[in-house]
This record gives sequence, structure tokens and C-alpha cells, in this order.
Amino acid sequence: MNSPKIQNEHTKMLFHALGLSCLAGAVFLEALVFINIFFQGYFVAVENNMMILALELFLTLFTIIYFVHIYKSKVREVVKDAM
Repeated sequence: MNSPKIQNEHTKMLFHALGLSCLAGAVFLEALVFINIFFQGYFVAVENNMMILALELFLTLFTIIYFVHIYKSKVREVVKDAM
């Protein structure tokens, strides 16, 4: 049986892996959109599948929460180091 500390470490690793993957995916998709805008002058995207749309919204919200979490933890480290 795994100890709670090991399970907690696995949960943290999963959280960070998913969060960093979402951030990297968002950057990659933004690059694709900007390239499309650069070459065509506009970008049109329509999603008709509600499951895909719901998944995209969930991943977007998760990414925002993860980004805020990382930002807060880094700001705390900087403030602690400054004092």
C-alpha cells in the first residue's frame, strides 16, 4: 500500500503534467491561429460537437486555474526571498 505522501506526490505530478500540457497546447494553438491570420488575413473556427466544446472549455478553465496557481506560488517565493 502506498503511503499518503507518495500518493500526494503522484497527485502533484499529475496536476503539473496536465497543467503544463494545457499551457503548451494553448501556446501551440495560438501560434497556428496567428500563422493562419498572417497568411489569410482572418481566422474562422466553428465547433459543432458539444462534447468537444465542453472539453475545450474545461481545459481552458483548468489552464487558467493552473496558471494562477503557478503565478501565486512563484510570487510567494520571490516575496519570501526578498524579505
